[in-house]
Amino acid sequence: MPNTPSIVFLDRASLPVALRQPDFPHIWREHASTQPDELLQHAGHASILISNKVRLDAAALAELPHLKLIAVAATGYNMIDVASCRERGIAVCNIRGYADNTVPEHALMLMLALRRQLPAYRADLQQGAWQRASQFCHFGAPVRDLHGATLALIGSGLLGEGVARLARAFGMRILLVERRGAATVRDGYTRFEQALAEADVISLHCPLTDSTRNLIGEAELALMKPEAILINTARGGLIDETALLKALQAGQLGGAGLDVLIAEPPTEGNPLLDARLPNLIITPHIAWASRQAMEALAEQLIGNIEAFMAGQPRNLVTA
Repeated sequence: MPNTPSIVFLDRASLPVALRQPDFPHIWREHASTQPDELLQHAGHASILISNKVRLDAAALAELPHLKLIAVAATGYNMIDVASCRERGIAVCNIRGYADNTVPEHALMLMLALRRQLPAYRADLQQGAWQRASQFCHFGAPVRDLHGATLALIGSGLLGEGVARLARAFGMRILLVERRGAATVRDGYTRFEQALAEADVISLHCPLTDSTRNLIGEAELALMKPEAILINTARGGLIDETALLKALQAGQLGGAGLDVLIAEPPTEGNPLLDARLPNLIITPHIAWASRQAMEALAEQLIGNIEAFMAGQPRNLVTA
């Protein structure tokens, strides 16, 4: 590594909070964003890259001989070819534990809004349904409580635990869901198919891998109750979007709350965005983005780099 490390933040605009400089001599460069054809120009002779969503595959890594560390400015690192990094001796670290409050709160917000039909009743009021009512209230879409409902959590890490904590405060029954296709069921867990059939609400909190891609597809949706709610604040690829839209349009599912889509941003459009369904809520990947959470992420990001330079690397995914 050069005497003065060169640090390059490839997509600085993805983290819109103040970011302190590392506490060691360094050269710092940052770019609001980096397109694939700009990667080599931006990365230059960097020894440390900071990346949130810029893809770093084997071909790109081969062109960066000085690179020693990739500090991912997020928890997910599926855009990094970790195997190639191991082969080349490039360390990769990520962010952990920063969203323990913000993502669970967002998931609960989506559950509440859908169970209590907030979008549907807002639309009714905008169309004058209450104004035309013959009595004091307007009965439209059926309202359901969270209290007493069964919540199936697919993914029981810190975020899943955070959702469980909030859900219990609302009086929900919690099912921890075993991995799809698992030969045995762990103590305290429920078989995947059984959990889908029993749940009133299903919330996804697992990473996107080859084994979880399209985890919820046509077959899985068919197992769910027709009034069930599906929540995804994890990764868009966990759900087959075509199958989800079909189920919603057919009345096969009570509703869906999504903070993520397969393609982000959806520059080419997305049928889900055009659906205008009262039981579908989509937010633009901001479950993680409370001010408090982003500030914690920024501090951990720089701390990860400082720890690596001090010879005490932490939060490694290449260990």
